[in-house]
Amino acid sequence: MPAGLRGAIQFAMQTDVGRVRTNNEDAVGADDQLGLLILADGMGGYKAGEVASGMTVASVLETVRKRLPQLRDDAGEDDHSAHALLLREALEAAHTSVYHVSRSQKQCEGMGTTAVVLLFRDDCIAVASVGDSRLYRLRDREIQQVTRDHSLVQELIDRGFYSEEEAEQKVARNIVTRALGIEPEIQVDLIEEPAEVGDIYLMCSDGLSDLVPADAIRLTLLQFADNLENAAAELVRQANMAGGKDNVSVVVARIDRSFAEKRSWFDRVKSWL
Repeated sequence: MPAGLRGAIQFAMQTDVGRVRTNNEDAVGADDQLGLLILADGMGGYKAGEVASGMTVASVLETVRKRLPQLRDDAGEDDHSAHALLLREALEAAHTSVYHVSRSQKQCEGMGTTAVVLLFRDDCIAVASVGDSRLYRLRDREIQQVTRDHSLVQELIDRGFYSEEEAEQKVARNIVTRALGIEPEIQVDLIEEPAEVGDIYLMCSDGLSDLVPADAIRLTLLQFADNLENAAAELVRQANMAGGKDNVSVVVARIDRSFAEKRSWFDRVKSWL
């Protein structure tokens, strides 16, 4: 199980084709030294979805690795930190690449992907998301969905057409309203919040969240809090036991200690100038 940010964060990831699909269109990635995690769920024609998700993971890792060391703490704007804006920039760059390939290569026509990106920095998290891949947070034994689904189901619930229970029965859950690579432009949700020691974060594709209820996810994370590899494997197993109708991918991260940046007084003064 890798450790990131000087051992402050432990994480594990697993991706599985499921019991119905013949190929895996999900992709996951991480840079443990940067505290960066990403999950993408591709869609499209024959094997095009896995091209879109794979391109997105590779592009985001490349952008953040290149830009993060140059980032100024005071470069934030629009009520977001420079780190959150970097994640948006990374997803926009990935979108441009996927969109171009989708339009220029016949075999990739119509491909796209969801994406959720998580960056741990200075005892906070920055999150960027497009689509219905989710980020959950487990804190004080309670689970909370951090991201908001960009899906037809969620739109109809938000507009009051259905309750959550009604929507589950009447609306197709696999229709997303945002995805990388589909339209010329994308809108990226950004979320930032303080992180606490003991927090467990779960990123997952809808192959998990559509089949395994949030409370079952909560109980699994509590049961395997000390062994994230087993937690990831158990969540995938539960999705497959529930039918495994889609690819299922999970990334689980646990904060073991503070990862606040320790900067000198002189460094802090320089960042203000």
